Amino acid sequence: MKELPPSYEPKTVEKKTYHFWKESGFFHADPHSQKPPFCIVIPPPNVTGRLHMGHALVDTLQDILIRWKRMSGFEALWIPGTDHAGISTQTVVERHLMKTTHKTRRDFSREEFLKHVWQWKEESEQAILSQLEQLGCSCDWSRLRFTMDEGCNLAVRTMFKKMYDDGYIYRGDYLVNWDPVTQTALADDEVEYEEIDSSLWYLRYPLERGEGVIVVATTRPETMLGDTAVAVSPKDERYAKFVGKFIDHPITGRKIPIITDHIVDPSFGTGAVKITPAHDHNDYQMALRHHLPLINIMTPDGKINEEGKPFSGLSMEEARKDVVNRLHTLGLIEKIEPYPLRVGVSYRSKAIIEPYLSKQWFVRMTPFKEKLIQAVKEKKVALIPPHWENTYFHWIENLRDWCISRQLWWGHRIPIWYNRQDTERMICYAGEGLPPEVQKSPDNWYQDEDVLDTWFSSALWPFSTMGWPHKTPELKKFYPTSTLITGHDILFFWVARMIFMGEYAMGQVPFHETFLHGLIYGKSYWRVQKDGSIHYLAQEERISYELGTPIPKGVHSKWEKMSKSKGNIIDPLEMIDQFGTDAVRMALTFSVTMARQIDLDRRRFEEFKNFANKIWNGARFVFMNLDLPAETFSEGIDLKKLSLEDRWILSLMYRTIQEVIDALTAYQFDKAAAKSYDFFWKEFCAYYVEISKPILFGKSGTLQDKEQKQKILAIVLCNAIRLMHPMAPFITEELFSLLKERFGNSPVNEKADPLTKEVIAALKKPACIVSLFPTVREDRIDESAENIFSNMDEVLRVIRNIRAEMQLPPQFSSDLFVVGDLDDPYLKMIKDHQTILTALVKIGKIVFTSSKPEEKFSSSAPLKNLNLFIPLSQELREREKQRIAKELEKKTLQIDGAKRQLTNPDFIAKAPSSLVEKMKKEFDQHLEELARLKQKFEELDD
Repeated sequence: MKELPPSYEPKTVEKKTYHFWKESGFFHADPHSQKPPFCIVIPPPNVTGRLHMGHALVDTLQDILIRWKRMSGFEALWIPGTDHAGISTQTVVERHLMKTTHKTRRDFSREEFLKHVWQWKEESEQAILSQLEQLGCSCDWSRLRFTMDEGCNLAVRTMFKKMYDDGYIYRGDYLVNWDPVTQTALADDEVEYEEIDSSLWYLRYPLERGEGVIVVATTRPETMLGDTAVAVSPKDERYAKFVGKFIDHPITGRKIPIITDHIVDPSFGTGAVKITPAHDHNDYQMALRHHLPLINIMTPDGKINEEGKPFSGLSMEEARKDVVNRLHTLGLIEKIEPYPLRVGVSYRSKAIIEPYLSKQWFVRMTPFKEKLIQAVKEKKVALIPPHWENTYFHWIENLRDWCISRQLWWGHRIPIWYNRQDTERMICYAGEGLPPEVQKSPDNWYQDEDVLDTWFSSALWPFSTMGWPHKTPELKKFYPTSTLITGHDILFFWVARMIFMGEYAMGQVPFHETFLHGLIYGKSYWRVQKDGSIHYLAQEERISYELGTPIPKGVHSKWEKMSKSKGNIIDPLEMIDQFGTDAVRMALTFSVTMARQIDLDRRRFEEFKNFANKIWNGARFVFMNLDLPAETFSEGIDLKKLSLEDRWILSLMYRTIQEVIDALTAYQFDKAAAKSYDFFWKEFCAYYVEISKPILFGKSGTLQDKEQKQKILAIVLCNAIRLMHPMAPFITEELFSLLKERFGNSPVNEKADPLTKEVIAALKKPACIVSLFPTVREDRIDESAENIFSNMDEVLRVIRNIRAEMQLPPQFSSDLFVVGDLDDPYLKMIKDHQTILTALVKIGKIVFTSSKPEEKFSSSAPLKNLNLFIPLSQELREREKQRIAKELEKKTLQIDGAKRQLTNPDFIAKAPSSLVEKMKKEFDQHLEELARLKQKFEELDD
């Protein structure tokens, strides 16, 4: 077998290995298989650009589960795909066109614009799929889906019609969350909230016929242009005399009533509030109760319309200034106070959301409320970690109808046609092309201009990707899917909607478990400028701090959500290029806990690049010392002649396998990574391999002992490689192929031990990805061996501490005296297994004695009922004598200099008494130190 290079080179391995997996069909799942199913549908990334670190995290975790289950005998299906991401993609393409053609969307026809979007989609999707391959994702690429492909389009139309026919979808005038930048409605959970510094304006509203004024408090004076009432609390006696009267609106001239409503808070402002139903959610509900008119004052792009004359054409912000100035001129501003205001912001465009009255399509959510609650309460769907249940239930309890229409061009066109003559007449059609009635007289009909909310098609993803509404073998075999892994931030956007859609369409929840991982945070660094503004540092400087350069005064840092503006983004593709895919996957896996936030340190990637090299070098050493023929290996190991270290490493191996399986089952990915890491490096390489070296090198033991050790090394290495494969697939596949090259053709020997037979069976598989995941052999878990080895490890720790205190270099050998009762069980244990100590630390000879050694220059430490002594070797004694001789010379010069000063009468007379006293004390200390050094030198000279 060719010799392995001294370090692992990811770039020479990853591309060829992925091509091998893909071309060999290892990712493909057979719906007709008799194996138990395991299925995951990928959370489809948006076709807007590159994958970010959140994608790298969630896709790594899914791939770990898929690879684990595939190796564990399941028919594992991982369905890949991408999302059309209506608002995001349309916004990105519009910006791109503005930059390249200086045209807006409105400068194109709908068909022309969509051609540009489809072109963008194709290019972006190919980039994303390539990046998923770089990450090592073992998706079944033959089942690649897109939320607007032919199959998903049919599923969306079918679901819309089904819900429409069942009365769950309706159209109506409603106050929606409006994004004036993208000019579309947003669902409640697509709105993020920020607190800003604003004001509270107190406005004087004149009553009709000059009967006085009523002062109202508002945070949005510009919306007074759409006022249709003033409201007070029915319990507020201050305003009882005003109720039922009318106000002469100071700008529009409308007469608006003063009403009472229980929602009004008497403690807010003056206790009187203006009611603008078309621009405030609470006001809208109040208007419905009191049959108030709804006056919309805003255009779709966020400007004042003709209802707001003379301010029409102004933006809402500009109108606020002009309205306030007009009221000042009229003497109608009572006062203005600072006021913190919570404003809604579009999660896509970051525009300030405006409540906006428009005609939209909705899903009635109340009928699904109980099923959504019961699905989680009855554990049909387990939320992991379970602390998300309270958040989930709170959201469901406050569920509103879901606004599903979007005023976009990119997306699933709402399958509704309107009759031009009879505006109340509509056709809902789920088939291809035009409805038959429309085909007969196309000029009399037109299709709804809006598209569906992206989350509508995403909610169907677990079954639309398997061919629904058709009855397919995939649905029969793999639905419900096994699990879902996603960020906790889309628990309501996506997870809850998939649950109710799955139960509605399929009669079953779409998955049994949902692991909600934390969101990745990066460390941002900034300086505060002289003007008080914050300046985020450039990448080069920031990275140096991330890698350990001390942070200078004036530079601040904290963990924040990754953001381009804050400069704390870590690009997974850059990390892969720099450190290798396995290092990136292991770093991410190691970072995932049950916490809501993942603080991702760039140094972690470096750490796991080093670990990949440790795996490589550990395996390289084993390969260099495996000179067994395949026939000899197939004979197996002699289980009756296992040494303590053999029993120990095999016991730990099977214990670790069980712990990794338990951790993966519980979605404790960090523990799975830590357990496999510790076993391979800290236990297998740092201990067992080192202990084996004297036998492998022929310094001790027989030829049979050497063969036994080689076989165990191969067995443990093969198990460790397969154990780590789901997390670090590339390096493990490469090492597996080398083991397969060596022992894959081993003949089957029925007389061999089961450990060897399992490894040979695994190596006969074509690749690690489809080999057998290690199984636990409880009969090999040996607590006695583990306890003894643990005690020997404690002895080793004490020895190393003594040597460190003596400052003995690692390469220098020292003797060891174990002092205590020769019948002490602990002393006997050390004596029986002393070869473990001599293999792991430089020890010349070990002396077991009941009396303290005569060596004068030694160091000791207690251990149980024993004492361990380490004398200084002759070579180190000579070095120590030379060092002390130099110290004696230096100390003598210090004493001579101090003596000359202290015996000089002029110095004593002129120097401050405190200084003289201090020098006398130092002189005495020098004499004491000189005496100690002389004694040490004499002891070493004996």
